[in-house]
Amino acid sequence: MKVPLLDLQAQLSYLEDDLIAAVTRVIKSTRYIQGPEVESLEQEIAEYSGAAYGIGVTSGTDALLVCLMGLGIGPGDKVLTSPYSFFATMGVILRLGAIPVFADIDPVSFNIDPLKIGELLAADKERKIKAIIPVHLYGQCADMAAILKLAEQYQLPVIEDAAQAIGAEYPIVQNGILEFKRAGSMGTAGCFSFFPSKNLGGIGDGGMVIAQEKAIAERLVLLRNHGAHPKYYHKMVGGNFRLDPIQAAALRVKLPYLERWHKQRAENAGCYNRLFTETGLVATQKVQLPASVFAEDLDGGNAGRNIHIYNQYVLRVERRNELIRWLVQNDIGCEIYYPVPLHKQECLGLLATETHCPEAEKAAEETLALPIYPELSSDMQLYIVEKIVQFYR
Repeated sequence: MKVPLLDLQAQLSYLEDDLIAAVTRVIKSTRYIQGPEVESLEQEIAEYSGAAYGIGVTSGTDALLVCLMGLGIGPGDKVLTSPYSFFATMGVILRLGAIPVFADIDPVSFNIDPLKIGELLAADKERKIKAIIPVHLYGQCADMAAILKLAEQYQLPVIEDAAQAIGAEYPIVQNGILEFKRAGSMGTAGCFSFFPSKNLGGIGDGGMVIAQEKAIAERLVLLRNHGAHPKYYHKMVGGNFRLDPIQAAALRVKLPYLERWHKQRAENAGCYNRLFTETGLVATQKVQLPASVFAEDLDGGNAGRNIHIYNQYVLRVERRNELIRWLVQNDIGCEIYYPVPLHKQECLGLLATETHCPEAEKAAEETLALPIYPELSSDMQLYIVEKIVQFYR
């Protein structure tokens, strides 16, 4: 049996006609820059995520970049973030001449550890750290209550890197009442990616920033279009970060399916968890399953919430590299997210040798992602688990 890591063709089989109609609608409109498709998607994503404003941009990377530009981050400034993420999280900091500061990750969720954030902020006597970028990795929110408390204490903006987590929910108690906030809606701004592999993926690159404050949204709107308002009058130096209306139209076709896809991914994760538990590999710790670290905050009435949307299903395993070779031999797609932590990337030069994040380094050596896309069948999952059992036994 052949099981790909991701199968976009399976999704296309029931969306193709609607996608072609949406793209054709844009072509016939001749509104190829901005326009009603982008504006409608911005409103829909903002509403879905519990935010007041949406600002469509060219990619998840540019969403992060334009947010830092909007904060005035520049040479010599420091930005605190996770060492365990896609390169864009760090790359946008470096592109502005700023310096990334890494707080190690929690070994259970793989998200940034608020305790480590607190230690670094306390040690920053010169107040060089100007912002915090928590990453909601694999589809589960970082511990935002603790992070926002620290941000308030040190008066720092928080830019949520929610590229992998659109629709993920974070349980938080306010005034004695349990509420659920969606990824991206809790900080100063939240950043989404619509890369095709995401839960809500486009037919090319695309991204969005969401925000609650009008002044922030207006500044980002200027920055994504060369800082111009009105046309040819430039209040600031921005860039060309406009979302393509063809991508917006395609995403509007897909958005109504998103909750269904979240549910299917969660069901697939539950199936994996059950199958792996039955094998006994979990008890022997040859395989450690993904954790939903806020599950204890849920009562029976909230059990269906999107605490984890499983953009990736990531195991911690023994003999990881040997296992990968075995899976590839058996036509099973898999991937390492991520083999080199950000603080060890060659482009950092001396900073790469001076920074130590042992939990991120350990995760980079032991983690492995398995197929989790919505259309994955139970037979495929059973085959994957059987092959992993064969490897260890």
